[in-house]
Amino acid sequence: MVSNKNAASNNFARLPKTVVPQRYDLTLKPDLQSFTFTGNETIDVIVNEATNKVVLNALDLKINCASFRNTLGNVIQAEDCTVCDKSEVATITFPSNLDIGEGKLSLDFVGNLNDKLKGFYRSKYITPEGEERFSAATKFEPTNARRALPCWDEPAIKARFDVTLIVPKDRMALSNMNVISEEVEQDLKIVKFATSPIMSTYLLAFIVGEYDFVEGITDNGVKVRVYTPLAKKDQGLFALDAALKSLSFYENYFQIAYPLPKMDLIAIADFASGAMENWGLITFREVCLLFDSKNSSKIRKQYIALVVAHEIAHQWFGNLVTMEWWTHLWLNEGFASFIEYLCVANLFSEYDIWTQCVTDAYLPALHMDSLHNSHPIEVPVGHPSEIAEIFDAISYNKGASVIRMLHQFLGDKLFSQGLSLYLSKHSYKNTVTEDLWDAFEEVSKEPIRKVMDTWTKQTGYPVITVTERQNGNDRILVLNQEKFSADGKLDETDKDVLWLVPLSITTQSNLTVKTKKVLFDSRTTEVVLNSTPSDHLIKINPGCVGVYRVHYPSEMLERFIPAIKEKILPPLDRLNLQNDLFAMVQSGRESTSKLLKFLESFIDEDNYTVWESISSCMAALSVLLSNTEYDDAFKVYGRKLYSKIYEKVGWEEAENESHLTALLRSLVIGKLVSFEESNVIEEAKKRFESHVNGTSTIPADLRATVYRAVAANCDDETYETLFSLYRKSDLQEEKNRIAQSMGAAKDASRIKRVLQFSISDEVRTQDSVHVIICVALNKYGRDAAWQFFQDNYEELHSRYESGFLISALVKYCTQNFATEEKAKEVENFFAKHPVPAAARAIKQSLESIRLKADWLSRDLINIQSYLLSANEL
Repeated sequence: MVSNKNAASNNFARLPKTVVPQRYDLTLKPDLQSFTFTGNETIDVIVNEATNKVVLNALDLKINCASFRNTLGNVIQAEDCTVCDKSEVATITFPSNLDIGEGKLSLDFVGNLNDKLKGFYRSKYITPEGEERFSAATKFEPTNARRALPCWDEPAIKARFDVTLIVPKDRMALSNMNVISEEVEQDLKIVKFATSPIMSTYLLAFIVGEYDFVEGITDNGVKVRVYTPLAKKDQGLFALDAALKSLSFYENYFQIAYPLPKMDLIAIADFASGAMENWGLITFREVCLLFDSKNSSKIRKQYIALVVAHEIAHQWFGNLVTMEWWTHLWLNEGFASFIEYLCVANLFSEYDIWTQCVTDAYLPALHMDSLHNSHPIEVPVGHPSEIAEIFDAISYNKGASVIRMLHQFLGDKLFSQGLSLYLSKHSYKNTVTEDLWDAFEEVSKEPIRKVMDTWTKQTGYPVITVTERQNGNDRILVLNQEKFSADGKLDETDKDVLWLVPLSITTQSNLTVKTKKVLFDSRTTEVVLNSTPSDHLIKINPGCVGVYRVHYPSEMLERFIPAIKEKILPPLDRLNLQNDLFAMVQSGRESTSKLLKFLESFIDEDNYTVWESISSCMAALSVLLSNTEYDDAFKVYGRKLYSKIYEKVGWEEAENESHLTALLRSLVIGKLVSFEESNVIEEAKKRFESHVNGTSTIPADLRATVYRAVAANCDDETYETLFSLYRKSDLQEEKNRIAQSMGAAKDASRIKRVLQFSISDEVRTQDSVHVIICVALNKYGRDAAWQFFQDNYEELHSRYESGFLISALVKYCTQNFATEEKAKEVENFFAKHPVPAAARAIKQSLESIRLKADWLSRDLINIQSYLLSANEL
């Protein structure tokens, strides 16, 4: 008898290796009407030791029957199949031990095409004729292949896959490999795909639906296709160009040919993450792949290039060579998050993408890693809910930042050679972090493992405090390192932590060339700068590459002010000084008034990335002071700070202006909207009216800003117009812009309406989160968003329970409060309503709330005094 039981289990453990797979012969038949699927598979296995049980993963599946066939052709029927949903394990029990050696395990099973955006799920789309239909898609990373087929769902248990899909004859079927046969039987067609390389289950993929496509072929003969919604194939052209170029770039850089005959990239209407690197069939959210030349912004185009480059990098770094377990997730994600910038820098030089890497990856990593509730890059994980937690800024952004630091330390040539060696040596295998360090050590003869272990195995990063003295013509820097924490406090265990810091220094004689390089491996060291006058600039961490903060004494910092004003310092160094000072202020090492005065040195700044960093700090200060009565005074300060750059960039695009100028214009106008600059808001309203009545069209780069300005300062009729624009648009990027802008409303009734709208059928499941977040980021909607989360906890938890979206929702609905009372309220709610996948995010939010409360307690009078005096000038 075969049964399915929801047996209880308190433990989650790795699967036993008594029986392991070699090849899956899988057939699936999805029903797009009933949202179910049937499946059968015959798995070539190796029985390593005598056992009458086969233990593998399964979840939300019903196994109807199971059998085992040995090499002599003898078949044993299973007597029981128990599926434990808590441990996500299926145990198939046979009446006697299975023969050691090769065999075939056959299973028949059924499942649901769920609406949870994971496993094998359904996705709703609208045809060009306006008909609502459904496709079927997969999202298996990290542990959701088990929702589509019983399998050994661990990255180290690799196998080959033969996939057959039985689908409606008018639908397209795609999988990792190329189609080798297709037969039509009445209303169905049977599509067989070539055998895959040996790979992990989380990289398996299949899609059933209706799509158009554009295609090209690389110089090495790989066919690349970009699949788009029907009648939108032109929106796939930019991604196709980026994919073709990226594929060729990586083949040259890694010195390893892409091993599959084809590469497909496909836009999925409903998709939880930005994209997923399934080998040969990369899946994307529409907004991460589709570019509309008339209605997509330049920053969206740049983002598409980065996402495409990221996912294609994974075809080698993750797919060809795979981490052994999720503890080493950063090997996949940190590396891909670094090399996407290396790739795009080579392919699209006009983006000046390396400078943006600092604000996009480096600074967010430092921010999160300054919290006591951060985690090491390598963190032990067990249950799938724990795995979901580490798809965060540490694994991605800090991982990318330490790789960027290593890349500079080694130089590009040795770095490339090390990667090629690593990938060649471990192709089709699994690795741990140390395997990568070994490859770099072999090509460089440097102690890479010793250095990098301090960055991957420890939480946090150092702050280097500088003092100086003069000895004749020589300048002596006294450097001290200790762990940096956002609250300025260290636990006893933190006080002994050290890093091996690749330290670089430049001086005024040449601020673009490193004068000194030191491997700083002690608590304190002295660095002698020969023939350096006492009044010359000394910049530590040029280019903002080292993963550390620098705390300069006041006199050293003040010497930089003329060089900032005159832009003698390179942009990343101007950015670095400002952002490090902000961190010193937040941690209580410096006063907020010192930061506000220092920021005034940037009033003539014209670099987009520098302003992006300033804007990030200003946003944090806005959140802080929105919890006080000095919010309006801070807005006056903000309007003054941005006034000159606004005059420079204006509203109109200049002829032949740079890519970065367009991004800067959107950023500056957006900040002035936040600071309630009346002239900017009135101009936005005029442009919105002309856009709506058809007189002129708002440039795509400015639409999000204009919509937000209008939504925050409108009547009910105008708010209704925004809903109308949302419903008329069939471009997901535009829909997202409009929906998220409506979260800027100040009126309580409109806030309530947009929150209800966020979880309606009009908003895609993955986009609902971002609409709620935009309300939470609005000081007028902060309390309402948090209450909405509490009131709708069951639905929101059900929708997003085991993915990173629930962590984002928890984080942004809670972290912007600034009182101990609110911290207790949040703490008490989650004590009664646990969210396992967001356990760390909850702790981080509580820490962030208390950080702000401490900051205000410590510095509010100082802030008040400075703002009032500065605004009188």
